[in-house]
Amino acid sequence: MSLVDKVRAAGPTLAASDAVSSAQGRLSHVALAALTDSGILRALQPARWGGGEVALDEYAEAIIEVGRHSASAGWVSSVAGVHPWQIALFPEQTQEEIWGTDPDRRIASSYTPTGKIEKVAGGYRVSGRWSFSSGIGISSGVILGGIAGTREIDGVEHPDFTAVILDEGDYRVEQTWSVAGLRGSGSNDVVVDDVFVPEHRGQSHLFYTHGLGTPLPGQEKNDGPLYRTPWAVVFNLIIAAGAVGAVTGFVDSWVAETRTRRTNYGVMLREEGLVQNHLAEAQWQLDAARLKILRAGRELMEHAEAGRIPSLEERAWYRWDVAKAANSATDAAHALMRVASGRSAFLDHPLQAKFQDVVAASSHAFLYDDPLARAWGGRHLGAEKLVAVHL
Repeated sequence: MSLVDKVRAAGPTLAASDAVSSAQGRLSHVALAALTDSGILRALQPARWGGGEVALDEYAEAIIEVGRHSASAGWVSSVAGVHPWQIALFPEQTQEEIWGTDPDRRIASSYTPTGKIEKVAGGYRVSGRWSFSSGIGISSGVILGGIAGTREIDGVEHPDFTAVILDEGDYRVEQTWSVAGLRGSGSNDVVVDDVFVPEHRGQSHLFYTHGLGTPLPGQEKNDGPLYRTPWAVVFNLIIAAGAVGAVTGFVDSWVAETRTRRTNYGVMLREEGLVQNHLAEAQWQLDAARLKILRAGRELMEHAEAGRIPSLEERAWYRWDVAKAANSATDAAHALMRVASGRSAFLDHPLQAKFQDVVAASSHAFLYDDPLARAWGGRHLGAEKLVAVHL
């Protein structure tokens, strides 16, 4: 049974537990068990650690399927589910510390460099606050991002964006996640008070971007093509898949509501030509978004299998393409919500929670597609002044 089949089988359980997850502000025990049993949280973990080591397109399709049933579960599966991929690039000592006694161990993250990471002898000093750490309540560690000075790559000095991995006990979680959408993702704040992190627990993201192709410690044993794909594009792809999963669930609910709804004049709404047209247009956008995301995942794997590093222009295109796809799907949800009747504004309306999930997912910074359009368009035109984005 494929990963997508396992996730699809878990769908009814995830859907039934979604309201509970939202109410408690974190994934319910039932939802977490269903995700764990499906294997999606370890899908990008190396096979030698018992993970799935699946191709990116299969993983993205599974994320969309999870989100179809529970947007919060899909979001956590995408964000927290990608971390085993990154941990696999760290030294063997790091992997052993994280997975040696518990291969199922879950690690959350917050990459935006709002806290302080300072390079010191033997490692890093970490302090500050990081927000939007999805799944932190079901995790026993966290990856945090920060600027650790500068680093030279090919003769050019860059701000050294670095990720460090902390264990539970090295940070505290503050319950700040009072939100309208993706409530079950439990994306709370992480606070660190001057903690030392050893050097083997940190890795510069410059090796994933400007220095892509630089041999990394984890690639010695984790030598499959999955671990030679570009981080920024992979992360953008899984975020886009999470958003499209949320839209898919919304469209399913909209269809179910519309099939039985009558207008104020007693006419079955499903008989209205304009309503039929709205659905056809929305479904086309949603299907196009899904296909673009899966195509990007497939092509990234093909590049890696051939031992080829995608060019900056190609990486810019992939980031733009999947972000635009997610936003196009989100636009489709907005269009359907506008014709869902005034009663959809009520908080207890079946579409309201699903729609708020879509809005929350589409607000992720990696789905802000204007600079990504410029990043590709500028390169394709041969412009000299290029917008700065992670590629």
